[in-house]
Amino acid sequence: MMKTVNFKNVTALMAILAISAFAKISAQENPKKIQREVNEYLKEAEDAMSENDFASAEASYRKAIAKDPGNTVAKYNMGNLYYNKEKTPQAENRLREANEISASKEDKHRINHNLGNSFMKQKKYKEAVEAYKNALRNDPTDEETRYNLALAKKMLEEQQQNQDQNKDNKDENKDQNKDQDQDKQNQDGEGGDDQQNKDNQPKDEGENKDEQNKDKGEQDENKDQDQNKKDQQDKGDEKGDEQKEQPQQPQPTQGQLSPQQIKSLLEAMNNEEKKVQDKINAEKAKGVKVRSEKDW
Repeated sequence: MMKTVNFKNVTALMAILAISAFAKISAQENPKKIQREVNEYLKEAEDAMSENDFASAEASYRKAIAKDPGNTVAKYNMGNLYYNKEKTPQAENRLREANEISASKEDKHRINHNLGNSFMKQKKYKEAVEAYKNALRNDPTDEETRYNLALAKKMLEEQQQNQDQNKDNKDENKDQNKDQDQDKQNQDGEGGDDQQNKDNQPKDEGENKDEQNKDKGEQDENKDQDQNKKDQQDKGDEKGDEQKEQPQQPQPTQGQLSPQQIKSLLEAMNNEEKKVQDKINAEKAKGVKVRSEKDW
């Protein structure tokens, strides 16, 4: 059995195909009109820029891009607009879009040169180096681009050195912090053991121990004092006994000689007298008369 097609569906399909064909024919027939409108928007943007009217210039460029998404000039100029207004990320995006659709070497050179400048402002030195290289590939004679490339390489080298140094410092600080944490853990472990031992003991044990030591010290001190008193008393008793057993010796009074001293003195006088007498006798024996004098 043959399948039939609904008449309404065929009519609708034919209408869609007709509209699509008409739109295609209209687009093909009016490229000049589109280009004319795009040029008008670009002119409006330039006039707004001359008056420093950023908002109007941006709006005109957006209209031109919406009308002709493949227009390199509109995207390139819009990227430069953002760059001059310090909106570097937006400038980078628009210049990337322009670079993707650009066909001529001249356009690619100018776009990549400015793209490299936008990377430099963002300190994306690696991307800047690549952009300047691409610009030189399309125009090796541009000395300004060559200078910018050398500057980007130098900045990239310094950036990498700083990153390496910061990494080394970070690793060093990390190692130091690790060692400090390990030391702290060790100290906490030792302290924890001491604290645990303290916690296992009765809370008043230290105080009671000090009191016991103090009481013991006082008892020992009192015991030593009693022993000293006893020893002194024993010595006193022994001395008293000795004094009782020995006869009392007369003590010389102040200004008087003791009997022993008098005895010694008399013996000395007698010895001297004897010496003098012996001397006189010797002189008499010689027949010489001498005067007797005392030497004391």
